[in-house]
Amino acid sequence: MFSKFLQIPTYPSLPFSFYQRPSNLFVSLPFRPEFPPSRHLNPHHFHHCSNGFPSRCHFCPPLASSFGNSEPLPDNQSELKEAQDAISEFIQEFGVSGEISIYIAANSPRYLGMLVDGVRDLDELSLWDSWRSDGKQFLKVDSVGLSFKEKVGYMAKEKGDNGKVAFLESVGLNLSSAMNAARYLSAETLPALIHKVQYMKEVLFSDNDNDGLLVKNAHRMMKHLSIPVDEDLQHTLSFFEKIEARRGGLNMLGSRDDSFQYLIESFPRILLLSVKCHLIPLVDFLENIGLPRDRFRNVILLFPPVLLWNIEVIEQRILAFKEIDVVERDFGKLLLKYPWILSTSIQGNYRAVLSLFDIEKVPKVSVGRAIKSWPHLLGCSTSKLKLMMKQFGELGIQNRKVGRVIAQSPQLLLLKPQEFLQVVVFFEDMGFNKETIGRILARCPETFAASIEETLKRKLDFLSAIGVSNIHLPRVIKKYPEFLVSDVDRTLLPRMTYLMKLGLSGKDIAFIVRTFPPLLGYSIEEVLRPKVEFLVQTMERPVRDVVGYPRFFSYSLEKKIKPRFWVLKGRNLECSLKDMLGKNDEEFAAEFIGVGRMLVPPP
Repeated sequence: MFSKFLQIPTYPSLPFSFYQRPSNLFVSLPFRPEFPPSRHLNPHHFHHCSNGFPSRCHFCPPLASSFGNSEPLPDNQSELKEAQDAISEFIQEFGVSGEISIYIAANSPRYLGMLVDGVRDLDELSLWDSWRSDGKQFLKVDSVGLSFKEKVGYMAKEKGDNGKVAFLESVGLNLSSAMNAARYLSAETLPALIHKVQYMKEVLFSDNDNDGLLVKNAHRMMKHLSIPVDEDLQHTLSFFEKIEARRGGLNMLGSRDDSFQYLIESFPRILLLSVKCHLIPLVDFLENIGLPRDRFRNVILLFPPVLLWNIEVIEQRILAFKEIDVVERDFGKLLLKYPWILSTSIQGNYRAVLSLFDIEKVPKVSVGRAIKSWPHLLGCSTSKLKLMMKQFGELGIQNRKVGRVIAQSPQLLLLKPQEFLQVVVFFEDMGFNKETIGRILARCPETFAASIEETLKRKLDFLSAIGVSNIHLPRVIKKYPEFLVSDVDRTLLPRMTYLMKLGLSGKDIAFIVRTFPPLLGYSIEEVLRPKVEFLVQTMERPVRDVVGYPRFFSYSLEKKIKPRFWVLKGRNLECSLKDMLGKNDEEFAAEFIGVGRMLVPPP
């Protein structure tokens, strides 16, 4: 068995608090420690692995908000400058470039204030000499000869964090949290920590245009979770709750800088991850299973524990989905839709869901399509799924029919029974019986996931607006239920406008719609326009002929309309569109050719 995480004796949750984001700064990182590589996660490899620093790095901007634990800053601007210079020079001693050290010193005001306060205390109490006698080996000269800047530098050394507190404050942590984190990261070198933060933000938290989808998916995942959760999911939900409690709520997941800071707060162990030995291999692995690099954040923020896992563990979890024909290179798409799919809880429920559908004799191929399309199903308890299966059964939808329904609209299984019944009642109020409603469900299941007020009733209003009377509404819905989920502005109105431009009256259009509703779904460019042009230009018939026989648009132009027209034209015969197209080949041949089969001359 592989150990899922790095084995660390404690799992602290740091009380970080984050504030305003600063602007990016790009600077050189000259420090390049070299250590032996290792693939597996263990405590020793986190601090002994080559990090391969890139040439440039960026940080979060200065904090402008006030802090509850603020230390007094020097009133004298020259002292402030001296203190910042002291911190900058101190940080450079650990292999950090001058530009980065200047940035850190300028953006760690609480840390600077703490050092200055310590210097003032020793000055006021004349304790520098006794401080030196207490074993501060770095204090080499008599305190009388020390400048203010030198005293601040000595104070920074005395703290023993090797500059990590200042850096952590500069990227958003408040002082107390930065101090806690620095103790937690005592074995980490400052340049390695800087590089690690830079790598995570640039590679794992790159900007993308899908922040809205990330937040929407977080809400959806929580909404449809109805099974007991494992430790990883519980920690993730706690992470969501902490963000939800902040100003902006879960929308802050869409902020690159804020979300990274919140992640550190709830999952501090990520700061122990080795760039070379863990993060880079993990990035390569995620790309190999089909997850685009600019979408990593959408997975990591919605299921942070995966960042801590061994690759071998993830590979084992992926293997479970071979039963629904998910290959590894396409798993990234599934992971992007539902990051929790790797959790122990979801994997266990996956088995239960497959077993339920097997008992109900739902084809496995349909179940696979449903899960791949809407993997949130796997967070739903089988007891809830059974309730929806029962609702389907009452409308005559069972076994294979269930498979066809969930393959098209798997989200129906996530509805509450009362939500589904509201749509059933909507159709019953229109005069449909359960058998007819069941046929509508089988043909267009998406209808039952639609909003009654915003979608279904709006479509009925559309029909009324174009002149279809209430008495004919049930016929339109029965013949073409897909109409109910068609887009009014992008689909329905353009078709009505096209027919009006042909010279048809509103009354003509209403008649066409109620006698042949499927016309509402036909493409203008691919179906309507080519057939109208052939009707008018080649057949030399008026457009109004389609009013008497709108089914004309349902026949293939190349396979039926043109061949039959050329037969009639070759024999100098004329007939209505209905007589020309409404008969099967034998009937047409017998009436217009006088033989038992139809011969089609070339045009």
